[in-house]
Amino acid sequence: MFDGKSILITGGTGSFGKQYVQTLLGRYQPRRVVIYSRDELKQYEMQRQYDAPCMRYFIGDVRDRGRLVQAMRGVDYVIHAAALKQVPAAEYNPTECIKTNIHGAENVIHAALENEVAKVIALSTDKAANPINLYGATKLASDKLFVAANNMAGGHRTVFSVVRYGNVIGSRGSVVPFFKQLLAEGCDALPLTDAAMTRFWISLQQGVDFVLKNFERMHGGEIFVPKIPSVRIVDLARAMAPQMAHKIVGIRPGEKLHEIMCPADDSHLTLEFDDHYVIRPTITFFNRPNDFAVNGLGETGTPVPQGFEYNSGTNPHFLDNDGILQLHREAGI
Repeated sequence: MFDGKSILITGGTGSFGKQYVQTLLGRYQPRRVVIYSRDELKQYEMQRQYDAPCMRYFIGDVRDRGRLVQAMRGVDYVIHAAALKQVPAAEYNPTECIKTNIHGAENVIHAALENEVAKVIALSTDKAANPINLYGATKLASDKLFVAANNMAGGHRTVFSVVRYGNVIGSRGSVVPFFKQLLAEGCDALPLTDAAMTRFWISLQQGVDFVLKNFERMHGGEIFVPKIPSVRIVDLARAMAPQMAHKIVGIRPGEKLHEIMCPADDSHLTLEFDDHYVIRPTITFFNRPNDFAVNGLGETGTPVPQGFEYNSGTNPHFLDNDGILQLHREAGI
Protein backbone atom coordinates (compact mmCIF):
# COMPACT_ATOMS: atom_id res chain seq x y z
CA MET A 1 0.00 0.00 0.00
CA PHE A 2 3.04 2.28 0.20
CA ASP A 3 4.14 1.98 -3.41
CA GLY A 4 3.87 5.37 -5.11
CA LYS A 5 2.77 7.05 -1.88
CA SER A 6 4.21 9.90 0.19
CA ILE A 7 4.95 9.17 3.84
CA LEU A 8 5.97 11.65 6.53
CA ILE A 9 7.55 10.66 9.84
CA THR A 10 7.69 13.18 12.67
CA GLY A 11 10.73 12.64 14.88
CA GLY A 12 12.05 10.67 11.94
CA THR A 13 15.73 10.79 12.92
CA GLY A 14 15.08 8.66 16.00
CA SER A 15 15.58 4.90 16.32
CA PHE A 16 12.08 4.11 15.06
CA GLY A 17 12.28 6.51 12.12
CA LYS A 18 15.54 5.07 10.85
CA GLN A 19 14.30 1.49 11.04
CA TYR A 20 11.00 2.47 9.43
CA VAL A 21 12.80 4.16 6.53
CA GLN A 22 15.09 1.18 6.06
CA THR A 23 12.06 -1.12 5.94
CA LEU A 24 10.07 1.13 3.59
CA LEU A 25 12.94 1.42 1.14
CA GLY A 26 13.61 -2.32 1.30
CA ARG A 27 10.03 -3.50 0.74
CA TYR A 28 8.26 -0.76 -1.19
CA GLN A 29 8.77 1.93 -3.79
CA PRO A 30 7.43 5.07 -2.12
CA ARG A 31 7.15 8.26 -4.12
CA ARG A 32 8.44 10.37 -1.25
CA VAL A 33 9.56 9.80 2.36
CA VAL A 34 9.71 12.97 4.45
CA ILE A 35 11.78 13.06 7.64
CA TYR A 36 10.43 15.84 9.85
CA SER A 37 12.57 16.67 12.89
CA ARG A 38 14.28 19.57 14.57
CA ASP A 39 17.92 18.41 14.85
CA GLU A 40 19.98 19.39 11.80
CA LEU A 41 22.97 17.26 12.83
CA LYS A 42 20.88 14.10 13.13
CA GLN A 43 19.31 14.87 9.77
CA TYR A 44 22.74 15.35 8.21
CA GLU A 45 23.94 12.02 9.63
CA MET A 46 20.77 10.21 8.55
CA GLN A 47 20.96 11.72 5.06
CA ARG A 48 24.41 10.20 4.60
CA GLN A 49 22.92 6.78 5.40
CA TYR A 50 19.59 7.10 3.57
CA ASP A 51 20.01 9.16 0.41
CA ALA A 52 17.55 7.47 -1.99
CA PRO A 53 15.97 9.87 -4.52
CA CYS A 54 12.61 9.66 -2.71
CA MET A 55 14.05 10.91 0.60
CA ARG A 56 13.29 14.43 1.83
CA TYR A 57 14.65 16.02 5.01
CA PHE A 58 12.53 18.74 6.56
CA ILE A 59 13.75 20.68 9.60
CA GLY A 60 10.87 21.60 11.87
CA ASP A 61 9.35 21.17 15.31
CA VAL A 62 5.95 19.60 16.02
CA ARG A 63 5.30 22.66 18.18
CA ASP A 64 5.24 24.70 14.96
CA ARG A 65 1.81 24.22 13.35
CA GLY A 66 2.54 26.27 10.25
CA ARG A 67 5.69 24.35 9.47
CA LEU A 68 3.84 21.04 9.86
CA VAL A 69 1.11 22.22 7.47
CA GLN A 70 3.78 23.08 4.91
CA ALA A 71 5.60 19.75 5.40
CA MET A 72 2.45 17.62 4.94
CA ARG A 73 1.47 19.00 1.54
CA GLY A 74 0.86 16.07 -0.80
CA VAL A 75 1.46 13.49 1.96
CA ASP A 76 -0.66 10.31 2.05
CA TYR A 77 0.39 8.72 5.35
CA VAL A 78 1.85 10.15 8.57
CA ILE A 79 3.61 8.34 11.42
CA HIS A 80 3.80 10.58 14.46
CA ALA A 81 6.87 9.42 16.38
CA ALA A 82 8.11 12.76 17.77
CA ALA A 83 7.93 13.03 21.57
CA LEU A 84 9.84 13.91 24.69
CA LYS A 85 10.21 10.41 26.13
CA GLN A 86 12.56 10.42 29.11
CA VAL A 87 10.50 9.90 32.27
CA PRO A 88 12.75 11.73 34.79
CA ALA A 89 13.37 14.60 32.34
CA ALA A 90 9.62 15.03 31.95
CA GLU A 91 9.15 15.09 35.73
CA TYR A 92 11.66 17.93 36.02
CA ASN A 93 10.54 19.78 32.87
CA PRO A 94 6.77 19.28 32.73
CA THR A 95 5.88 22.29 30.59
CA GLU A 96 8.31 21.32 27.84
CA CYS A 97 6.90 17.80 27.79
CA ILE A 98 3.34 19.15 27.52
CA LYS A 99 4.29 21.50 24.65
CA THR A 100 5.76 18.68 22.56
CA ASN A 101 3.58 15.70 23.46
CA ILE A 102 0.16 17.38 23.74
CA HIS A 103 0.33 20.62 21.76
CA GLY A 104 2.47 18.85 19.17
CA ALA A 105 -0.23 16.18 18.78
CA GLU A 106 -2.84 18.90 18.22
CA ASN A 107 -0.64 20.43 15.52
CA VAL A 108 -0.12 17.10 13.74
CA ILE A 109 -3.90 16.54 13.69
CA HIS A 110 -4.57 20.05 12.35
CA ALA A 111 -1.91 19.75 9.62
CA ALA A 112 -3.14 16.30 8.57
CA LEU A 113 -6.74 17.49 8.25
CA GLU A 114 -5.75 20.62 6.35
CA ASN A 115 -3.76 18.57 3.85
CA GLU A 116 -6.28 15.71 3.47
CA VAL A 117 -3.75 13.13 4.62
CA ALA A 118 -5.35 9.68 4.22
CA LYS A 119 -4.13 7.92 7.38
CA VAL A 120 -2.25 8.92 10.53
CA ILE A 121 -0.81 6.55 13.13
CA ALA A 122 0.51 8.04 16.36
CA LEU A 123 3.04 6.06 18.39
CA SER A 124 2.22 5.71 22.06
CA THR A 125 3.66 3.87 25.05
CA ASP A 126 2.66 1.47 27.79
CA LYS A 127 3.25 4.38 30.17
CA ALA A 128 0.06 5.99 28.81
CA ALA A 129 -2.04 3.24 30.43
CA ASN A 130 -2.95 4.18 34.03
CA PRO A 131 -0.16 6.80 34.00
CA ILE A 132 1.68 7.79 37.17
CA ASN A 133 4.29 10.02 35.51
CA LEU A 134 3.99 13.16 33.41
CA TYR A 135 5.32 11.51 30.27
CA GLY A 136 2.62 8.84 30.47
CA ALA A 137 -0.05 11.45 31.24
CA THR A 138 0.91 13.54 28.20
CA LYS A 139 0.87 10.46 25.97
CA LEU A 140 -2.55 9.48 27.30
CA ALA A 141 -3.76 12.98 26.43
CA SER A 142 -2.17 12.61 23.00
CA ASP A 143 -3.88 9.24 22.49
CA LYS A 144 -7.24 10.79 23.37
CA LEU A 145 -6.63 13.64 20.93
CA PHE A 146 -5.87 11.29 18.05
CA VAL A 147 -8.89 9.11 18.77
CA ALA A 148 -11.22 12.12 19.02
CA ALA A 149 -9.75 13.58 15.82
CA ASN A 150 -11.82 11.04 13.88
CA ASN A 151 -14.92 12.98 14.93
CA MET A 152 -13.25 16.31 14.23
CA ALA A 153 -12.50 15.20 10.67
CA GLY A 154 -16.02 16.06 9.45
CA GLY A 155 -15.93 15.95 5.67
CA HIS A 156 -12.18 15.29 5.54
CA ARG A 157 -10.95 11.86 4.47
CA THR A 158 -8.31 11.60 7.23
CA VAL A 159 -8.51 8.80 9.80
CA PHE A 160 -6.37 8.53 12.93
CA SER A 161 -5.28 5.54 15.03
CA VAL A 162 -2.76 4.87 17.81
CA VAL A 163 -0.16 2.13 18.29
CA ARG A 164 0.91 1.40 21.87
CA TYR A 165 3.80 -0.87 22.77
CA GLY A 166 6.47 -1.43 25.43
CA ASN A 167 10.21 -0.97 25.78
CA VAL A 168 12.10 -1.10 22.49
CA ILE A 169 15.29 -3.13 22.70
CA GLY A 170 18.34 -1.00 22.06
CA SER A 171 16.53 2.28 21.43
CA ARG A 172 18.20 5.48 22.59
CA GLY A 173 17.90 5.90 26.35
CA SER A 174 16.84 2.30 27.00
CA VAL A 175 18.45 -0.01 29.54
CA VAL A 176 20.29 -2.35 27.11
CA PRO A 177 22.71 0.23 25.65
CA PHE A 178 23.09 1.65 29.17
CA PHE A 179 24.16 -1.76 30.51
CA LYS A 180 26.45 -2.28 27.49
CA GLN A 181 28.15 1.04 28.13
CA LEU A 182 28.70 0.24 31.81
CA LEU A 183 30.14 -3.17 30.94
CA ALA A 184 32.47 -1.62 28.35
CA GLU A 185 33.66 0.84 30.98
CA GLY A 186 34.54 -2.03 33.31
CA CYS A 187 31.89 -1.57 35.99
CA ASP A 188 31.90 -3.96 38.95
CA ALA A 189 28.08 -4.12 39.34
CA LEU A 190 25.02 -3.43 37.18
CA PRO A 191 22.55 -0.99 38.76
CA LEU A 192 18.98 -2.34 39.06
CA THR A 193 16.09 -0.13 40.09
CA ASP A 194 14.21 -3.05 41.69
CA ALA A 195 14.78 -6.81 41.55
CA ALA A 196 11.05 -7.43 40.88
CA MET A 197 10.73 -4.93 38.00
CA THR A 198 9.31 -6.18 34.68
CA ARG A 199 8.87 -4.62 31.27
CA PHE A 200 7.23 -5.49 27.96
CA TRP A 201 9.97 -6.26 25.42
CA ILE A 202 9.86 -5.62 21.67
CA SER A 203 12.51 -5.23 19.00
CA LEU A 204 12.64 -2.18 16.77
CA GLN A 205 11.83 -4.26 13.68
CA GLN A 206 8.84 -5.85 15.40
CA GLY A 207 7.55 -2.38 16.26
CA VAL A 208 8.02 -1.18 12.67
CA ASP A 209 6.30 -4.26 11.23
CA PHE A 210 3.38 -3.81 13.64
CA VAL A 211 2.89 -0.20 12.59
CA LEU A 212 3.10 -1.09 8.88
CA LYS A 213 0.47 -3.80 9.30
CA ASN A 214 -1.84 -1.50 11.24
CA PHE A 215 -2.05 0.96 8.34
CA GLU A 216 -3.88 -1.87 6.56
CA ARG A 217 -5.91 -2.93 9.61
CA MET A 218 -7.09 0.46 10.84
CA HIS A 219 -10.58 1.90 10.58
CA GLY A 220 -9.62 4.96 12.66
CA GLY A 221 -10.01 5.44 16.40
CA GLU A 222 -8.45 2.20 17.59
CA ILE A 223 -5.51 1.78 19.94
CA PHE A 224 -3.49 -1.21 18.68
CA VAL A 225 -1.49 -3.21 21.25
CA PRO A 226 0.82 -6.08 20.17
CA LYS A 227 1.10 -9.34 22.06
CA ILE A 228 4.74 -9.33 23.11
CA PRO A 229 6.80 -10.99 25.85
CA SER A 230 7.81 -9.55 29.19
CA VAL A 231 11.28 -9.56 30.70
CA ARG A 232 12.39 -9.37 34.32
CA ILE A 233 15.08 -6.71 34.58
CA VAL A 234 17.14 -8.96 36.83
CA ASP A 235 16.99 -11.70 34.14
CA LEU A 236 18.09 -9.16 31.54
CA ALA A 237 21.12 -8.22 33.65
CA ARG A 238 22.02 -11.90 34.15
CA ALA A 239 21.70 -12.63 30.44
CA MET A 240 23.96 -9.73 29.49
CA ALA A 241 26.56 -10.34 32.22
CA PRO A 242 26.11 -13.74 33.93
CA GLN A 243 28.91 -13.25 36.46
CA MET A 244 28.28 -9.59 37.23
CA ALA A 245 27.03 -8.46 40.63
CA HIS A 246 23.91 -6.29 40.91
CA LYS A 247 23.33 -3.11 42.88
CA ILE A 248 19.78 -2.04 43.78
CA VAL A 249 19.53 1.73 43.28
CA GLY A 250 15.79 2.33 43.65
CA ILE A 251 13.04 3.34 41.26
CA ARG A 252 13.61 6.61 39.41
CA PRO A 253 11.15 9.53 39.60
CA GLY A 254 7.90 8.54 37.89
CA GLU A 255 8.81 4.87 37.29
CA LYS A 256 6.48 1.90 37.77
CA LEU A 257 7.40 -1.56 39.00
CA HIS A 258 5.34 -3.13 36.18
CA GLU A 259 3.83 -1.64 33.03
CA ILE A 260 0.29 -1.99 31.66
CA MET A 261 -0.82 -1.81 28.05
CA CYS A 262 -4.52 -2.74 28.35
CA PRO A 263 -5.96 -1.47 31.66
CA ALA A 264 -8.66 -3.44 33.47
CA ASP A 265 -10.85 -0.33 33.39
CA ASP A 266 -10.84 -0.60 29.58
CA SER A 267 -11.61 -4.34 29.48
CA HIS A 268 -15.16 -3.66 28.23
CA LEU A 269 -13.59 -1.87 25.24
CA THR A 270 -10.82 -4.39 24.50
CA LEU A 271 -10.87 -6.94 21.69
CA GLU A 272 -8.40 -9.80 21.37
CA PHE A 273 -7.02 -10.77 17.95
CA ASP A 274 -4.51 -13.54 17.17
CA ASP A 275 -1.39 -11.44 17.68
CA HIS A 276 -2.67 -8.18 19.14
CA TYR A 277 -5.35 -6.38 21.12
CA VAL A 278 -7.49 -3.43 20.07
CA ILE A 279 -8.87 -0.90 22.56
CA ARG A 280 -11.99 0.60 21.07
CA PRO A 281 -12.82 4.31 21.52
CA THR A 282 -14.74 5.41 24.60
CA ILE A 283 -16.65 7.89 22.42
CA THR A 284 -19.16 7.33 19.63
CA PHE A 285 -18.26 8.26 16.07
CA PHE A 286 -21.13 9.95 14.31
CA ASN A 287 -20.00 9.55 10.70
CA ARG A 288 -19.50 5.76 10.60
CA PRO A 289 -20.18 2.50 12.49
CA ASN A 290 -18.37 1.87 15.77
CA ASP A 291 -17.75 -1.82 15.06
CA PHE A 292 -14.06 -2.73 15.33
CA ALA A 293 -14.51 -6.53 15.64
CA VAL A 294 -13.42 -7.01 12.01
CA ASN A 295 -10.43 -4.97 10.86
CA GLY A 296 -9.38 -3.78 7.43
CA LEU A 297 -7.62 -7.08 6.71
CA GLY A 298 -10.68 -9.13 7.63
CA GLU A 299 -9.18 -10.36 10.92
CA THR A 300 -11.76 -10.96 13.66
CA GLY A 301 -11.43 -10.00 17.31
CA THR A 302 -13.39 -11.20 20.34
CA PRO A 303 -14.12 -9.33 23.60
CA VAL A 304 -11.77 -10.04 26.50
CA PRO A 305 -13.19 -11.10 29.90
CA GLN A 306 -14.43 -8.36 32.21
CA GLY A 307 -11.54 -7.13 34.35
CA PHE A 308 -8.86 -8.35 31.91
CA GLU A 309 -5.56 -6.46 32.24
CA TYR A 310 -2.49 -6.81 30.03
CA ASN A 311 0.28 -6.31 32.59
CA SER A 312 4.01 -6.93 32.18
CA GLY A 313 4.11 -8.58 35.62
CA THR A 314 1.31 -11.08 34.93
CA ASN A 315 1.96 -11.58 31.21
CA PRO A 316 1.88 -15.35 30.47
CA HIS A 317 4.89 -14.97 28.14
CA PHE A 318 8.22 -14.20 29.84
CA LEU A 319 11.59 -14.42 28.12
CA ASP A 320 14.15 -16.75 29.67
CA ASN A 321 17.90 -16.32 29.31
CA ASP A 322 18.03 -17.93 25.87
CA GLY A 323 14.98 -15.95 24.70
CA ILE A 324 16.54 -12.66 25.78
CA LEU A 325 19.81 -13.39 23.99
CA GLN A 326 18.02 -14.62 20.85
CA LEU A 327 15.90 -11.49 20.62
CA HIS A 328 18.98 -9.34 21.15
CA ARG A 329 20.78 -11.17 18.33
CA GLU A 330 17.81 -10.64 16.03
CA ALA A 331 17.88 -6.95 16.97
CA GLY A 332 21.60 -6.76 16.14
CA ILE A 333 22.67 -6.04 19.72
